[in-house]
Amino acid sequence: MGFYTATEISASGLQAERLAMDVIANNIANVNTTRTPTGGAFKRQLVVFAQAPSAAGSSGAIPGIGAMNSDHLFNPFGPEAAAKPMVDGVQAVAIVSDPSPDRLVFDPGNPEADARGYVHYPNISVVKEMVDMMAASRAYEADVAAMQQTSVMNNAAIGLLRS
Repeated sequence: MGFYTATEISASGLQAERLAMDVIANNIANVNTTRTPTGGAFKRQLVVFAQAPSAAGSSGAIPGIGAMNSDHLFNPFGPEAAAKPMVDGVQAVAIVSDPSPDRLVFDPGNPEADARGYVHYPNISVVKEMVDMMAASRAYEADVAAMQQTSVMNNAAIGLLRS
């Protein structure tokens, strides 16, 4: 296990949550966009997260312990203990459009109105976007706290080695 593994995992979370906040900000900015280059109203965007692929591959290993066998299953000092953990953080794998229907507003005088007099507005709720922004912000703060604690632990280990 690398010395900076926990920091790298937290950094991947920071990067993913930052992208989520950027996408949410873009959604809020386009809350009233009725026309896009592809036609129609702006569609709310969502970020799809997935566990980052591990360099160790899928060997049935337990993170930090290694392959499951009776000799080393609960022995963190066994030969498999040195294997890289299966958890390597998170990554954004896609930004997709929300398939929910447009918000229809009856406004027959609007130049964007359809034949029935309805204007198609984006499927965005500012309240929901703000809740999602707060959740992303809290996750970002948690990753920062994890990085800070990892730094404290690493500095303590270095201090022990100096003694």
